[in-house]
Amino acid sequence: MRVITQHTVGDPSVLKMVEAARPEPSHGQVLIRTGAIGVNPVDAQVRSGAFPMLGEPPFTVGWDIAGAVETVGSGVSAFASGDEILGMLALPGAGNTYAEYVLASVNEIIHKPTELTVEQAAGLPMAGLTAWQSLVGLARVQPGQRVLVHRAAGGVGHLAVQIAKARGAHVIGTASAGKHDLLRRLGVDQPVDYRTQDFTELGQVDVAFDLVGGEYGERSARMVTPGGILVSAYPQDTGVTQDRVAELGIRHAIPVVSPSAPDLAQLAALVRAGQLTVHIGQVLPLAEAARAHENIATGSATGKLVLMP
Repeated sequence: MRVITQHTVGDPSVLKMVEAARPEPSHGQVLIRTGAIGVNPVDAQVRSGAFPMLGEPPFTVGWDIAGAVETVGSGVSAFASGDEILGMLALPGAGNTYAEYVLASVNEIIHKPTELTVEQAAGLPMAGLTAWQSLVGLARVQPGQRVLVHRAAGGVGHLAVQIAKARGAHVIGTASAGKHDLLRRLGVDQPVDYRTQDFTELGQVDVAFDLVGGEYGERSARMVTPGGILVSAYPQDTGVTQDRVAELGIRHAIPVVSPSAPDLAQLAALVRAGQLTVHIGQVLPLAEAARAHENIATGSATGKLVLMP
């Protein structure tokens, strides 16, 4: 099979296509024939060495996968050859999804909803789990609450606004003006152009979901009503200290996304109910993984970027 690997950390040019032996599933595993691979910021952070989660190279990055089960290992009854699946694998270990065939544990994958294309399915797992585990698991968004989502048209953000809306919230989303039509289609009640409008003028919110960090964290914290919560999904620089959130009388949480078939099943239920879709901004061949990393580094992507073998 073909696989993208790297023998040193560095810029996107370290990503190389090589030939490798196709793996075989062991007990509790399935072998997936890759249909599409979701690209996430953590992929680039690990590749560059900024986030040394996998230790020293060589290694293969990638954690999101959609495809079809090729073969199953012993003890597997929930999946069979030919089943279409999606999942986020092994995090914080090596998911190895930048490859034509990928091994997965059965507790990391679910059957793909027919409502999603394979590209959309590959874009859902990590971004969707980050949004779900933040807004439902940590913030426990309730009907009627006001929820602020920064970078609302991005990979995580565009899913977060739909999840918040499905929970009955009033949703405020920041994005450049050219993305506001998309935000409205996704259910955002108040799109805000961060380039021309001060989002802090929109009054208090019960939940702020910050995907930017830095001064956005501090400004967002000031908007959160006492007893509300700031969820900082940019842990490198949350923009706030524990003393500051205590002074404001708010809660503060930093999500750590984890593989979860039950949470993926909740996302799939929203998909089937027509309350959640995945916007694909760009599809590239697996051989152009380096270009994908160059594009995602800009931080201005709309929706998800996906690789296809």
